[in-house]
Amino acid sequence: MPEKNAPQDNGDAVPVHDVAVLGGGSFGTAMTKVLAENGHRVHFWMRDAAQVEEISTTSINSRYMPDVELIGDVLPTTNLAEAVGKAEIVFVAIPSKAFRAVIREHCDEFRDGQIVISLTKGIEEHGFKLMSEILQEEIPRCRIGVLSGPNLAGEIVNRDLTATVIAAKDPDVRRTAQDLLGCEYFRVYANVDIYGVELAGALKNIYAIVAGLASALDMGENAKAMLITRGLAEMSRFAVSLGANPMTFMGLAGVGDLIVTCTSHKSRNYRVGFAVGKGQNLDDAVAELGQVAEGIYTLKLVKEKSEAIGIYMPLVRGLYEILYGNASIKAVINSLMMAVQNSDVEFILPRTISQ
Repeated sequence: MPEKNAPQDNGDAVPVHDVAVLGGGSFGTAMTKVLAENGHRVHFWMRDAAQVEEISTTSINSRYMPDVELIGDVLPTTNLAEAVGKAEIVFVAIPSKAFRAVIREHCDEFRDGQIVISLTKGIEEHGFKLMSEILQEEIPRCRIGVLSGPNLAGEIVNRDLTATVIAAKDPDVRRTAQDLLGCEYFRVYANVDIYGVELAGALKNIYAIVAGLASALDMGENAKAMLITRGLAEMSRFAVSLGANPMTFMGLAGVGDLIVTCTSHKSRNYRVGFAVGKGQNLDDAVAELGQVAEGIYTLKLVKEKSEAIGIYMPLVRGLYEILYGNASIKAVINSLMMAVQNSDVEFILPRTISQ
């Protein structure tokens, strides 16, 4: 294992690329660290001038990663046009609520054929649009990809072994992301199902809140396993109805991401659920977190969408009643346990081996 927080030694044969990371939150910081330690020049954009000044002078983003030093060629800036203009590849880690506004405001700065990869796990309220769809609408001349998977930022910056998924139709986009990000501790797998990979990353945040609630109530391991597994069935049923590949949910972006966010106190959505389960008001729990918990917003959108298209999602409905309908947690759990006991697995593939 490499020494933690040491720069990568990738050898002289690896070309140096100019890349941009848009968004100075925890995951944008984590990807900046990986890219810089892999030897690339990172134009790191954020709105906050004080944050830029701090990283420029101390190499530390104290708000999100106070114990992590950004080693390598990192160039913090508040000038998005400059960052995008100098970059061959752009990674976008802007929260979903501001995603379209920022991209639209600066759409003219992106170049024809430029690779733009979304790191954001969320859904836009109007039109139920994923981030890749926003990119396609606002900068259609660019080549679009999505990065998602069981990727807790705190572990990535600590150089803990991690795997992720790059989804793109264009094979060159997939290869480029693998070349830029792959290293001794960060492995990048490829997928062509952009919609499924991205939707899985957004949906799992809902079930992380449910898992946090269950943990706060000291539910047993059997119950936790049931909730995670039924959450997987529920999210895959919903996603496939919208055109995703069901097998995507058997991979890192699906079950992998679901497991890590439903079992780790490092997960922001899990922590919000845990706090509510311990009796804290939702607004207070979110304020105490101090960061965006995308599952709070995703929950409302998925409930509305599932009802509109007639997809049965009892965990989504139950969590919504707890967070926004003043229903007691125990009452919702009891109603879930009394629901119809239907099929275990959502999708059965035909057998291909004859007996």
